[in-house]
Amino acid sequence: MDLKKYIASVKDYPKEGIVFRDISPLMADGPAYQYATQQIVDYAKKVGAEMIVGPEARGFIVGCPVAYELGIGFAPARKKGKLPRETVSVEYDLEYGTAELHLHKDAIKPGQKVLICDDLLATGGTMVAAAKLVEKLGGQVVGLAFLIELLDLKGREKIKEYDIFTLMGYTEDEE
Repeated sequence: MDLKKYIASVKDYPKEGIVFRDISPLMADGPAYQYATQQIVDYAKKVGAEMIVGPEARGFIVGCPVAYELGIGFAPARKKGKLPRETVSVEYDLEYGTAELHLHKDAIKPGQKVLICDDLLATGGTMVAAAKLVEKLGGQVVGLAFLIELLDLKGREKIKEYDIFTLMGYTEDEE
């Protein structure tokens, strides 16, 4: 299935010069969303995932159906102040400033094999933070899965020590 047919490219959003890759049409089409999810499920089985982690918020959209299909747990990696119990955190750099990502302290068991899922790989900063959180809790990151990779941003270089699975790749000049 050509999943790129289900991605809307929005020029100059959220600011001029950016092409936003919108996954909403993919999610709105049952067979396409199911197909994309199944591809990640198959990858999760291949790497032996025992738990899924998804960064806020689109990582929930990608990771939750994968966890459900596999019959395993899902742990949300959230921004500061969004989780109600004791957490571990990692601070990471953004284009202009820093951000924090948090996981509940009991989200990952030591030695647990974790697949981190998100909608898009851009610069890789969020994935580095999510992987560090899993590792802080003693988990083993067995893979990183994405619907889309923005190839020109070279985020893969920041996370090259991990196994990476993407369904689609885009260059900046691609419609």
